This record gives sequence, structure tokens and C-alpha cells, in this order.
Amino acid sequence: MTDLEFARERDAARFALRRGDELLSVLDYRDDGRTVALTRAYTVPAHRGHAYAAVLVDRAVAELEAEGDRVVLPVCWYVADWFRDHPERSGILSPRS
Repeated sequence: MTDLEFARERDAARFALRRGDELLSVLDYRDDGRTVALTRAYTVPAHRGHAYAAVLVDRAVAELEAEGDRVVLPVCWYVADWFRDHPERSGILSPRS
């Protein structure tokens, strides 16, 4: 999966995963300056079943962890399940989670 391109598209309030010009998966968010609510993970139907959403959530969380100034609220069920499966990453979760 080294050919995947990860980007934070602030104007669209989403993280995106692409291969070249092809969009694979997106992760929508709302940012209030303290909390980033991850609201919807979506993988283009033709690309489902390849763990692109998991890669996208992992990279988005890593970016937010590196920034260090926000907590995450997993609104989307997929993101909540991802955090359940990766308890070692729960340090970034909002106390409201």
C-alpha cells in the first residue's frame, strides 16, 4: 500500500486516500478548535474490501496525534470500531467518547 496518497483536504473538511487521480476512501470531520469529530468513513464501492478505510483512519489519527492540539470524537461507527480494535491509540480520544 505504499502507492497510496493521503491528504487532509481542509476546504472539504475531510481526509482522503487516493491512488494517483483515483479516489479510494474519505473520512469526513468537524473541527471546533478543540475536538475533531470523525463523522463518516466512506470507501468507493469498487474499492471496498481492501482495508482502505482502516489505512485512512490510521493515517488521520496519526496526523492528529502529531499535531497534538486536538482530541478525537469517533462519531462514525467505523471509526469507533477502529479505536476499539486499536486501544493503544485511545490516548487521543475525547473524554466524551
